[in-house]
Amino acid sequence: MDKKDQLREILSSETIKARVHELGERISKDYHGRPIVLIGILKGAFVFMADLIRHIKNPVQIDFVRLASYGSQTEPSGQISFTKDIELDIKDRDVMVVEDLVDTGYTLKYLKDVIKLHNPASVKICCLIDKKERRQVPIEVDYVGFDIPRGFLVGYGLDFDENYRSLPAVYHINPGYKPEGFAPSDR
Repeated sequence: MDKKDQLREILSSETIKARVHELGERISKDYHGRPIVLIGILKGAFVFMADLIRHIKNPVQIDFVRLASYGSQTEPSGQISFTKDIELDIKDRDVMVVEDLVDTGYTLKYLKDVIKLHNPASVKICCLIDKKERRQVPIEVDYVGFDIPRGFLVGYGLDFDENYRSLPAVYHINPGYKPEGFAPSDR
């Protein structure tokens, strides 16, 4: 963590907690007591998913996947591969993918296509944050916590260079912020 990183809170922990509760209630109602398999995308979704399952009244099983995207840190290449695959049998089961943040849609489209090869009864997507204006491939997100149009976000599982995941709120980050008058000797 760089002490020069500038953070500005945009979602308080109370706001997040209330919205996650609402999502859990809605999912419980929509599935009418049917069991659900939640598949979280590591690493970012683990905090959101842990809180979400506490608000779902249906029987829930969980699994995780981890995907690697090859490209620069700022632009996706569209080339995605699994580094941790689904372990549960999801054939004929209701599946919900849980993601922290959806932007370009490449990862979720790829994952949803792979999940469909397992012949689940249904596949839905739930995300904490949706950045629709960054979408480059069509993907429908069924349950959205918050629409946030711009900015690099950290906290509540979201990271910058593996830092800030443990923050209880969500923040815009300006990495390595240098205030006016900054000179190289100020480092």
